[in-house]
Amino acid sequence: MLLDKIKTDAKTLGKRIILPESLEERTLKAADILLDEGIAKIILIGNPDEIIEKAGQLNLSNIGKAKIINPETYEKLDEYANLMVELRKKKGLSKEDALGLLKDPLYLATIMIKSGDADGEVAGADNATGDVLRPAFQFVKTLPGISVVSGAFLMILKDKEFGEDGLIVFADCAVHPNPTASELAEIAVATGKTTRAIAGFEPRIAMLSFSTKGSAKHEMVDKVTEATRLAKEMDKSLIIDGELQADAAIIEAVGQKKAPGSNVAGKANVLVFPTLETGNIAYKLVQRLAHAEAVGPILQGMAAPINDLSRGCSVSDIVNLVAITAMQANAK
Repeated sequence: MLLDKIKTDAKTLGKRIILPESLEERTLKAADILLDEGIAKIILIGNPDEIIEKAGQLNLSNIGKAKIINPETYEKLDEYANLMVELRKKKGLSKEDALGLLKDPLYLATIMIKSGDADGEVAGADNATGDVLRPAFQFVKTLPGISVVSGAFLMILKDKEFGEDGLIVFADCAVHPNPTASELAEIAVATGKTTRAIAGFEPRIAMLSFSTKGSAKHEMVDKVTEATRLAKEMDKSLIIDGELQADAAIIEAVGQKKAPGSNVAGKANVLVFPTLETGNIAYKLVQRLAHAEAVGPILQGMAAPINDLSRGCSVSDIVNLVAITAMQANAK
């Protein structure tokens, strides 16, 4: 139901989302569905004749509704190259090199977003994460006050007792291996924004640890405690508490016993993990053992929404992530 709502809401926004891997079969099938249902305005990058031919081979009837950008002949290439040179002048980027980079659909997509000619991008079905994110880090960069990119998952549980009617947001489960206290605070703030924009409810954020309110002493506990303090300073509107053990965060009776008076303990709907290791392990265990649906990763912290797919993604994964990207663009 949440994914249906996200797609319905995205239809009202008319956001322009780029799918740069335009000859990749799953991507092209997803584009056809997105165009048919009006979830977003789709921009494809590639040779128009090749894209239309491939769509015909796949019996896709809606690809003609997409805007197709040819990276060899697009009239704005010179303008984009000048922008790239300006943005990377400290790195010594030449215009010739910029024009060469623009032949790569991932770079062209990023510059279109930076120029305001598109609202977001979804890629990764045919490219490694590093290849998708490198242009984004170089030209779109992060939000003001945010130095790290992180990945959130919407964990949709069968048991409605937990989180927000069975929905809990997990972060970081995808990007940053061992954040410092300040970086962890930024991840918490970014996840709060993602929760509001995508899940549509007010976040109650638990900063997780193996300690609850000083029950254990360790530098890893100190990191989480400091991150909680910093996150509260960064965004005073957030409902956030830590450090909390996982059971204290999500089980009301345990939360009341271990952290009495907490406005998060026992009712958290957002879980922020102290390291990528713990977050990645946790989301995969919950996905498999609790048969939860894991939607993501949703990349957060970028100045514009650029999302990375798993190379094992399905057509529906692409459709869902485009809708989510449109919602992120609207929130920005």
